Amino acid sequence: MTTNQTQNRIKIFDTTLRDGEQSPGVSLSVQEKVIIAKQLEKLGVDIIEAGFPVSSQGSFDAVQQIAREVKIPIICGLARCSKKDIDAAWDALKEATHPRIHVFVATSSIHLEHKLKKSQEEILAMVREHVTYARSLCKDIEFSPEDASRSDMDFMCKVIKTAIACGATTINVPDTVGYAQPEEFGERFRYIHNHIPTIAGITLSAHCHNDLGLAVANSLAAVRNGATQIEGTINGIGERAGNTALEEVVMAIRTRSDFYGVHTSINTNELFKTSKLVEKITGLSVQRSKAIVGKNAFAHESGIHQHGILSYKKTYEIMAPEDIGWEGDTFVIGKLSGKHAIDATLKEAGITLTPTQLESVVQKVKTLADKQKTVAKEDVVAIAVDALGMASVKEDAVILEDLSVLTGKNITPTSTVGLLINGEKKVGVATGLGPVDAASKAIRSVIGPFINLKEYNLRAITGGTDALASVAITFEDHKNRSFSSEAVDEDVIMASVKAMIKGVNKAMAAHAQQGDHH
Repeated sequence: MTTNQTQNRIKIFDTTLRDGEQSPGVSLSVQEKVIIAKQLEKLGVDIIEAGFPVSSQGSFDAVQQIAREVKIPIICGLARCSKKDIDAAWDALKEATHPRIHVFVATSSIHLEHKLKKSQEEILAMVREHVTYARSLCKDIEFSPEDASRSDMDFMCKVIKTAIACGATTINVPDTVGYAQPEEFGERFRYIHNHIPTIAGITLSAHCHNDLGLAVANSLAAVRNGATQIEGTINGIGERAGNTALEEVVMAIRTRSDFYGVHTSINTNELFKTSKLVEKITGLSVQRSKAIVGKNAFAHESGIHQHGILSYKKTYEIMAPEDIGWEGDTFVIGKLSGKHAIDATLKEAGITLTPTQLESVVQKVKTLADKQKTVAKEDVVAIAVDALGMASVKEDAVILEDLSVLTGKNITPTSTVGLLINGEKKVGVATGLGPVDAASKAIRSVIGPFINLKEYNLRAITGGTDALASVAITFEDHKNRSFSSEAVDEDVIMASVKAMIKGVNKAMAAHAQQGDHH
């Protein structure tokens, strides 16, 4: 890596295991934290803030175990300006290949007056004492003036100067309560660079919360104004509205490298896998429309968009799904989908249709989508196979015109079918053990006993209560010849009856060709 590349690299500081665990309802075991830490190592983060060791025995154990097992990233532990905190952090971290102690104290007047009840002079004294002490134990010290975005700019700078003079190697500027706006947060970083000469050679970091939905925007504003480290969490988890979503910052920097002029060392192919692991272990679901890793992040349902993507991906995709290891469906088939997407889906499955057949399938897909919003690829394939089967029968001798089924608790299933047989309307009524059995017997009462249902197989194409039903049946005629057919429908009984009618037509067509009478 050249000197220029090194200078333009943004370090990624992951605090999923510390700040992220502060999400309400999340409590990770030591082993779960180690699993996530090892995946973060694969992802290529520069620093893992593994926990707040003094806060509990479990937190201490997790930091210690991660320090022992995860070798490539810097392993960081959080500590207040307290020797007890710093000692606990160092005891947990001292076996790490690359340890870091992260010391913090609040600097805003709100915190000084209402939480700490200390003067600015007392805060400066605390910083001098405790940063110096931490540096005596560990050569890599990060210091944060908590609630920096609401702190007086000049006092914040005094605190930062003091921390640097006492040995801090990284200065982190936190927007602790998500109060900052991008322009003013960027100005705070410019102010630091212009008023603290000793900041040269120091890593300057941004740590943003998402209370106003601006954590990523503020972090990127910091990058534009001299930040060389960004702190955040996977999926943006964290207390209240969460933290900067690291996957969003990383992909913004990568996708708009022309604008930011910087890069990270993140292996973006591991982003989706990391997101899913954190989602599974924490139990915090990622919203469908979440940028980068949400289920809909690379999904296109609109026919216009799908046509554009098929023609040239960059018409509607600014990132390649494979760049983040994304595993979802690019095309979501729904009522807004067009023939291009449906045709592409079928060709991927090895099915090529004529324009007429394709139009028929498109209309059936849209009808289904009106009922169940989205249609799985398997559903599209099943509809096409069904259409091809129907097209193979040139002229149906039997057409289903009406169907009704009555069933329920303490009610004998009864079915009435209205069939057009060679243009003549006939009605059949029957009872059965169940609604499908009743419908089968009603059909047989009309067409006669020359065929018998020998096999019946039902399966759901996709999961869920709105799944398409696929029914495969085999009829046997009085000469022991078999006729198989299959049909799909969102209604089990309709799928069954459609399969039976197709089987009947196959049998009648075969009998007509051979001059059989029944």
